[in-house]
Amino acid sequence: MNKTPKNAPGEAPRADDAPGEAPRAWENPRVYFFDTTLRDGEQAAGVNLNAGEKLQIARQLAKMRVDVIEAGFPAASPGDFSCVQTIAREVRNATICGLARTLEGDIRAAAQALASAENGRIHVFLATSPLHMEYKLKMTPQEVMDQTRRGVLLARSFLPEVEFSAEDASRSDPDFLIKVFKIAVEAGATILNIPDTVGYALPEEFQKLCRRVIEGVAAPPGVIFSVHAHNDLGLATANSLAAVRAGVRQVEGTINGMGERGGNSAIEEVVMTLRTRADYFGLETNLDTRRLYPVSRLISRLSGVVVPPNKPVVGANAFAHEAGIHQHGVLAKRETYEIMRAEDVGSTPAVMVLGKHSGRHAFRDRLEHLGYNLDDEQITQAFESFKKLCDEKKEATDGDIEAIISDEIFSVQPEFHYEFKSYSMTVDKGSTDCRVTLTLNGAELSDSAVGNGPVEAAYAAIKKIVKVHPRLENFKILATSERSNAMGEAQVILSQDGIKAHGNGASTDIIKASVRAYVNAVNRLYATAAVRKIAVTTMGGSNGQSPPESPAPEA
Repeated sequence: MNKTPKNAPGEAPRADDAPGEAPRAWENPRVYFFDTTLRDGEQAAGVNLNAGEKLQIARQLAKMRVDVIEAGFPAASPGDFSCVQTIAREVRNATICGLARTLEGDIRAAAQALASAENGRIHVFLATSPLHMEYKLKMTPQEVMDQTRRGVLLARSFLPEVEFSAEDASRSDPDFLIKVFKIAVEAGATILNIPDTVGYALPEEFQKLCRRVIEGVAAPPGVIFSVHAHNDLGLATANSLAAVRAGVRQVEGTINGMGERGGNSAIEEVVMTLRTRADYFGLETNLDTRRLYPVSRLISRLSGVVVPPNKPVVGANAFAHEAGIHQHGVLAKRETYEIMRAEDVGSTPAVMVLGKHSGRHAFRDRLEHLGYNLDDEQITQAFESFKKLCDEKKEATDGDIEAIISDEIFSVQPEFHYEFKSYSMTVDKGSTDCRVTLTLNGAELSDSAVGNGPVEAAYAAIKKIVKVHPRLENFKILATSERSNAMGEAQVILSQDGIKAHGNGASTDIIKASVRAYVNAVNRLYATAAVRKIAVTTMGGSNGQSPPESPAPEA
């Protein structure tokens, strides 16, 4: 519920609001959410989403009513350009955004990729801190101001909605920051972003900085101030909320807080704080919070980034109570230990059980509940795999179904696409000899190797077949549920020639699951190399090409 504003319309809230007092609503009581999971989130180490997975995530973000989806950095690579272009064409009911430096080539690439968007936004950025200007940009403050004007003017010539970010704003001189933002507004920027790029700010000082910038720029009505906080010190959510208190009305973040280094502000944490403490903030959002948990699980599974059990809002233990006194209190009255309801974030488990007698319609409904939006061909493929699984076990859990989707539906389809067919092994005097058979374009390829165990032997055999010898960065086996007949889901991360790729594999046979995961990761290595126009060390060695220069922008 919004309280009556104490400030005049258009006046930003003051820092001297008494703690606990309802905030003085700014002219716009609505907080917009800008999701950068597909851009900044994908920069997390080991994350390598393919085009189909990105489109799936974008569709679910739109269903969750995220206001803006930053689909990628079109100038970074042909693959990024293609993904932004596809999402712009396919996803409606959200503004689709592309990132660009204040360079003509970047901006034109973003405009071209966004050409078919129902609502498009070009997001241009340039660093403003003394550290970045001197050592990274090697530009003077005047050159930064001139470059800002040129970049925003060009972006505005393509689209009416332009966002300007002052990278490393939290370590910038406030007076210079205000000058740059004024230039951006004069050139046509409609959203001004104040990033805490390296997670350096503290909430109280960041609130003061945001308020000072908002008051100093004195932007005309219609210009929205934004915040983009990183979590290096664990303060991203706190800093985002402090910025909202100062008058910022767009929060940028990712689902599950994914992102480079310590990650980004977690959208689920910010929106549920605004909702749970509406008495304090008095602000509105358009997000359908009931989709938070399914979308969180979807992104976790496709990205390979596990959500910690104690993660606020979407963690497995977020609504779990083990202590006896807590259980007693919750049973007596839920609010004693729960400030949110599980149902409000979509984490209430469904009671429907799927098994060998379940029909296609029930299966489709379950997929939608889990946050997947598949076409008819993909549903048919998944349903066939589901039926095969039900021949091996009586019932299929949500985890089993999600494992099938990530393993078989969203596997990469590069030019070189290996598929697992079979394996066999013998054990003699403590060593294991494993023979693996894969297919490539219909042709069978087999080889064998010896290892200390079945997984090591199988992976050595695969290396012989694919003629790639990546480094195994991470390997783990998880159960898809707590039941004794759960499927095993293997997850691996491989690295080769500077590329990291994850792979998932699921089966009631954990060796088969491990092999499938490794093969899927190898396919991703090939796909990423093809997109970046480099060659992984294979079949004659590297061709000596280097990946195109593409910054890892943090904004």
